[in-house]
Amino acid sequence: EKKPCPLCPEEKFKACYSHKLHRHLQNLHWKVSVEFEGYRMCICHLPCRPVKPNLIGDQTFSKMGAHYHCIICSATITRRTDMIGHINRHVNKGETESRFITVPAPKSSHEVLKESATDVQVLPNYSTPQKTDSYFNPKMKLNRQLIFCALAVLAEERKPIECLDAFGATGIMGLQWAKHLRSSVKVTINDCNENSVTMIHENCHLNKMKVKLNTKEDDNDEAMRDGEENTDTIEVTKMDANVIMHLRSFDFIHLDPFGTSVNYLDSAFRNVRNLGIVSLTSTDISSLYAKAQHVALRHYGCNIVRTEYYKELAARIVIAAVTRAAARCNKGIEVLLAVALEHFVLVVVRVLRGPSPADDSAKKIRYLIHCQWCEERIFQKEGNMVEENPYQQLPCDCHGSMPGKTAVVLGPLWSGALFNTGFLRRMLFEAVQYGLDEAQPLLKTLVCEAECTTLKHFSTHSPYDENKQEECGVYIKTPNTSAESYLVHRKRKSDEVIRNAAKRQKSENSAEHPAFYYNIHRHSIKGMNMPKLNKFLNYLSEAGYRVSRTHFDPMGVRTNAPLAQFKTILMKYSTPTYAGGQAEGPVHLTEDVQAGEQVQAAADCKAEDDEFLEDDKSGVAVAMFTKDYPTHCAAD
Repeated sequence: EKKPCPLCPEEKFKACYSHKLHRHLQNLHWKVSVEFEGYRMCICHLPCRPVKPNLIGDQTFSKMGAHYHCIICSATITRRTDMIGHINRHVNKGETESRFITVPAPKSSHEVLKESATDVQVLPNYSTPQKTDSYFNPKMKLNRQLIFCALAVLAEERKPIECLDAFGATGIMGLQWAKHLRSSVKVTINDCNENSVTMIHENCHLNKMKVKLNTKEDDNDEAMRDGEENTDTIEVTKMDANVIMHLRSFDFIHLDPFGTSVNYLDSAFRNVRNLGIVSLTSTDISSLYAKAQHVALRHYGCNIVRTEYYKELAARIVIAAVTRAAARCNKGIEVLLAVALEHFVLVVVRVLRGPSPADDSAKKIRYLIHCQWCEERIFQKEGNMVEENPYQQLPCDCHGSMPGKTAVVLGPLWSGALFNTGFLRRMLFEAVQYGLDEAQPLLKTLVCEAECTTLKHFSTHSPYDENKQEECGVYIKTPNTSAESYLVHRKRKSDEVIRNAAKRQKSENSAEHPAFYYNIHRHSIKGMNMPKLNKFLNYLSEAGYRVSRTHFDPMGVRTNAPLAQFKTILMKYSTPTYAGGQAEGPVHLTEDVQAGEQVQAAADCKAEDDEFLEDDKSGVAVAMFTKDYPTHCAAD
């Protein structure tokens, strides 16, 4: 049933349904109201206070202005500041009794949303941080599922674990942890806003959870009225995130502030337990994605520019900040997961206590040399010695053929791996077990990206025994692991284990996935039709290079092939367009491919084509090759 607004004329706001009317009252009337002794004087748009008439032609219009009604006297006041001063004058005179019969405003009905079998109440405008105290973003569902899978993996290693959601808002994330993992976790939800803490209490009772506050359990009868007794208890705290992380120790900490999270990293690593996990979600994508470069320099201390691999660059910027914060607390990190999507950058790291892991992690922070012409990139060599010509480190020769300075130094950035294959496989197993459908495709892509293989070769079974999962030289306990195959956390490793860990790290570095990726559209050839992306991945794999797709870019290719060879193979398997093949004749490279690269590419192409034609006995390939490249064949 449609209802009109009681504070607006019908010609200004027509009758509408209750949800739209509720949103209208909240935004237009309630937000600018004046409160006095439990009552609110909302702004009124009805024609009860005429303003000065305006003469337009022969007609006179009497315009009605927005105003407030004083609850003590019958005055109508236009401005909110004047209304507050008017009420203060009544208070100073001792006039606090209302002359009108007023009725308390009814309590607003909250909207209830459901996600992953968890119900949460949200305030109006819950998706707009500037207009609500309890922010809830439905677009971050994938982010919450990834964090839940990481926590589920850690819960399998040791039980029970103490986990903290430092920025609770509605409490949806902590409620999902407690509801699905139950006795395996001890959940603490924190928020510094009083309205958010109240909303978290209501959501805990809505999901039949006990609330523990100030070491006293609040056994509310409403929490148990509809279901059987539930022993799950959630601790809700109201304090600054830095304070609670300084006061208490946790096994799992998640940081999801509004904007950057660098202000909370020192506190997070101060008391986190050994082999614990710290996950952080950064939503300041304008600075991380190089739209506000001065902000990135101010927050992260990194010099960046907009590149084709800007999303991976953002993930490495955040990990570098995390590494420096952990090193200040004599802790090292191992990156388990790094995801950069449209709305957020998620980083999950495992904490390794001790100065040696801290030193090893700090050594992986290096600068990046980026060519602005061809977008080739390479990390600077280790060491402190100054080189005469840093351009020699780049595989391209743009500096020799182009005038001026062609490269920039970006960073400092994290130069190590972004994924841990074993951890990702266990996350995928937990996602399947708990039915998290949205996270499963992304986790499969991440596993392929970590192993640098295509999805065609993806298998659910790991090439090594998952029960003897090892990360950073430390054996991780899994349900089927015997007592001799893992080390209990918080105990020092023996010298033999440390030596074996060093050997294993050397072998792991050789199999580490390549850094960064190339966008196939960015390096396409003008007037040529590119091959399909999956076919192009097969061509690169047949040429002997490691190759995979990447979640950072749907048209990105992660490979260890140099850019010149990447363009050579792309040109070889591209076909001329219909109009271009008739008019242009020979195949031309893009402008940024230099003359030296063209000669090398032609030589490589000729050698590979000779082998291909020699193996093919049917003659079909000869006809196809002659049709696609008539000029090259004639020249050869």
